[in-house]
Amino acid sequence: MPSFTRSAESVWKGGGPDGKGALTTQSGVLSGIPYAAKMRFGDEKGTNPEELLAAAHSGCFNMALAFDLGKAGHTPEELRTTAKVTVESVGNGFAITKIRLELRGRVPGMSDADFKQAAEGAKAGCPVSKLFKGAEITLNAQLTS
Repeated sequence: MPSFTRSAESVWKGGGPDGKGALTTQSGVLSGIPYAAKMRFGDEKGTNPEELLAAAHSGCFNMALAFDLGKAGHTPEELRTTAKVTVESVGNGFAITKIRLELRGRVPGMSDADFKQAAEGAKAGCPVSKLFKGAEITLNAQLTS
């Protein structure tokens, strides 16, 4: 498969605590989506970088696992993953220190042990997981019926 590039643009106006920004993706799925410090550090409605990273990680992980399962002869009925990104104060700033992947999957004919092994492989091989090398990434995988 050839290499490819995807892009997103952010526009920020104002200072850090009181400024506001908008995010737009190349595909147009996100178009002028607001983000601000109150959305990142508080509960104001809107998005933030960590939420977008969590979405990217859970989506990438599910896709990697689906491809791996298919290669092993298993077609999942459903893979449902929640990614929880933890940001902590480190020194004079902040860092993403942990990401927890919570996976629930329905894969007919697959043993729990094989499912968990495949999930660990997808966690290690997913391109977004590789991006987060410095963060602790944990996985709780459960096969459901």
